[in-house]
Amino acid sequence: RCHRCPHLPTRPYEKSEKPCMLSEYMERYPIYPNTVPRGSFKPKEEDKIMQIPMEGISTTKRDYIAHEVLPQKCKPPEKHVKRDEHMDLISTYKQDYNPYTISQVPPCLPCVMIHIPSAKMDTRSTYEDDYVLWNEPKTEAIRPNNKFCPSEEKFDHRTTVHEDYLYRGPVATRSCKPLAPVQEIKAPFKNITNYRASYVPHPLEKQYVHKNEQYKVNEVPFDALTTHQVSYKGLAGQPAKTAKPEQPKILHDLPFSSTTEFQEKYQAWPQPPIFTKKPDVYFPPLEKMDLHTTTQIHYKHPNGKPAKMCQSLAQLKKSTLPFNSSSIMKEDYKPWLCERVKPIIHAPELTFPAKPMDCLTTFQTHYVPHPLTVTKSYKPDWSGPKHHTPLDANTIYATSYTPKEIVRCLASYKDPPGYVFEGSDAEGHKFYLPASKNECLQGER
Repeated sequence: RCHRCPHLPTRPYEKSEKPCMLSEYMERYPIYPNTVPRGSFKPKEEDKIMQIPMEGISTTKRDYIAHEVLPQKCKPPEKHVKRDEHMDLISTYKQDYNPYTISQVPPCLPCVMIHIPSAKMDTRSTYEDDYVLWNEPKTEAIRPNNKFCPSEEKFDHRTTVHEDYLYRGPVATRSCKPLAPVQEIKAPFKNITNYRASYVPHPLEKQYVHKNEQYKVNEVPFDALTTHQVSYKGLAGQPAKTAKPEQPKILHDLPFSSTTEFQEKYQAWPQPPIFTKKPDVYFPPLEKMDLHTTTQIHYKHPNGKPAKMCQSLAQLKKSTLPFNSSSIMKEDYKPWLCERVKPIIHAPELTFPAKPMDCLTTFQTHYVPHPLTVTKSYKPDWSGPKHHTPLDANTIYATSYTPKEIVRCLASYKDPPGYVFEGSDAEGHKFYLPASKNECLQGER
């Protein structure tokens, strides 16, 4: 990173976060301007038109002469002749693999002896023993005497709205809006407004233009050091010591106690008996309850007649002719008398062999195992133990390529030795000249 400029540009009118791409490689190998490639000396291929007219016959027309094509004769198919022999439908699987009787495999579970007690089980629960029914008479329900008898006269369903608010027809209202008289003014209309009369345009003043101050280069050289590099110099310090207290190992042969500190300190308190209040004895009231409401007392059924229906009944004409239930579907599409076709079942042609199956495959019958043949090894015999001379560790790389000292880059110095500061540009880059070259220039002056 010492060979590349790590600073951002410090121009006063250019603010960008892109780093400077100036490096040692860019200084040594600058970019040259693009040059136009030289022209080609290859002669141009011009079409040379022959003066002899071109012949319209090709090699295909000259060599391949068209012959007369005759229609292809088709061979008539042979007639199928049915044979009297029967086809043998027996396969090798049916011949070799014969079915065997399948027997059920007995279970391999051990016998478990279950002890069944002879005493009878008491099936009564604690609920049946503790909660016993009381022998008390059934309480009678307190109900009002239903002595209401509806009147036999018909009820009039007319309300106070029907009786008081009668429809009296539409009412013709009169408009009280005054008439707007039309005023005819012969004088011409003035287009002068308060804005045009009061607000007079004033001349605009010249806009103040701020002059930019010229940039002055700082004469103090840039040291390229941050507060972190100045303050934190990386001094060697001792590692931090742990503040954790040492826990000595307790070695004893006492058995582990099953009680905890919580069980010893926090013990259960004695609970007092729960206080229960006896319920008061219920005494039914001696007076009977009046179940009549204000609606039943005040709003009684008046003597009236039911409202008559004002809707006119539609008079339907009954025809004396009988109903004709026949349709075009019933006349044209009549059901056919069809019989169900029986399925065609062929007679079985397979014959099962009577011999049992031997369960041998073609691989077991033809491929018989043979004894293994031991192959002879042609590996040469061991010539004996090797010499114990040490291996020479010198290589061409170790002898030819000698280590060279690492030269520190001059860009990492604050003031590079052997160079004199000349100046800096607008981007903040410093320029140095060799000290020998600077002395020569001063001597010539």
